[in-house]
Amino acid sequence: SSLLFLRPLGLKMSTFSGSSSSSSRKLVVDPFALRQFNNPEYTGSQITFPVEEFEAKVNEHFEKSGMALVDGYAPFCKHLFVPNFAGMDCGYVEITPEIAPLVQSGYEARTEKELAVLVQYIDRTKLPAPKATHMDIILYSREQIIKENEAMGSEPPKTDAPWGIISVKGQLCDYELPMQPITIMRNALGKEHGGSGV
Repeated sequence: SSLLFLRPLGLKMSTFSGSSSSSSRKLVVDPFALRQFNNPEYTGSQITFPVEEFEAKVNEHFEKSGMALVDGYAPFCKHLFVPNFAGMDCGYVEITPEIAPLVQSGYEARTEKELAVLVQYIDRTKLPAPKATHMDIILYSREQIIKENEAMGSEPPKTDAPWGIISVKGQLCDYELPMQPITIMRNALGKEHGGSGV
């Protein structure tokens, strides 16, 4: 069986400025992830929670875990799995014969500078999402974030924090799920197209 991500249909992206987080935090919300917060126009997994409070609670969980991070797909990528304190919806469903007719596709770019790629999704108005039990806090090293911003012609965030929260996934487990094929493709395209280059 396969999983497919849920999202609202026909909504545009908004641009946000960077986090005003405390410089003493080890994990800070990267400007790329701010699109997920308190933004009804965002087409991915949404977080309706104050950014500063979210960042503080994630750092609290990080410290309680003994500052342990789970390795990601590359040395610059790590994960922190925390209980869903933000009330986030689960961003995926299993594709069954009953759900398959709801699958739609279209071209989408996550930012104005990225190459639009073909994605599949289910309109959340046709299939409401369950509440997530956990959040996968996806982190990139400060060095990787600087490289990707430079490749896209963007100003890197002004922070000394070693890790940036680049995405948050609401899910029903406390371990990493397989990366979406479209994310694998975008990463392989390279930093100049909004991927990691890995």
